[in-house]
Amino acid sequence: MGGDASAAIRQEGDNYFFGSASITTPLPAGYPAPTPPGAIDMKTYPSVRRAQISGSVTPDLGMNVGFFPLFNHIKRREIAMTSPVEMDYTGMSNSGDNPDGWTMAFLYRTPELGDVGADERDERVKVLDTQPVTVLAIGLQGFYRVGRIRDGVAALEKWLADNPQWEAAGDARAFYYNGPEKRNRDKWAEAQLPIRPRATPAASGTGPSGAAPVTAAR
Repeated sequence: MGGDASAAIRQEGDNYFFGSASITTPLPAGYPAPTPPGAIDMKTYPSVRRAQISGSVTPDLGMNVGFFPLFNHIKRREIAMTSPVEMDYTGMSNSGDNPDGWTMAFLYRTPELGDVGADERDERVKVLDTQPVTVLAIGLQGFYRVGRIRDGVAALEKWLADNPQWEAAGDARAFYYNGPEKRNRDKWAEAQLPIRPRATPAASGTGPSGAAPVTAAR
């Protein structure tokens, strides 16, 4: 769809590779493949069961604040870790200010692994099923920080400006595919924007037609 159209990943079973970046923790069932760093994809995600916790402290700090309650939740339920860890941001802008809030989520590989509702020991952790969503995504590589996600969102907003038959349909979110064992320079992430076809496309701009979204396209 945009960015580095020549970028391609290699898949071996449940693992994905791109240069020095790799993902070796399984994705939830039905999730599309990750977007290679530098490329822009359009992807449709199915409903997923996830455990989540929300906060309003600085998002980079929030990744640490939210991690352990979620880790303890899946440990208590004997649920294996999946990839990615998702972060939803509210009120993200290009001004450099922090988002108004965030929600961090660990994903169940299949919904049969646990029931929805509040965690039995930590009421801050909620388990729910998301709605399917179509997103515009850009692959990123490097140290995990909200500024890198903000730069990725800016690139996605530029793509939308050049392709006015699509419009943003929700707040920005980030996928973080690696844990602390991975070197910062090799960490794989995505910035994403939920999108939908615009009801009345603007007269100017070029790009693909407003056909139904596909699982992944570049």
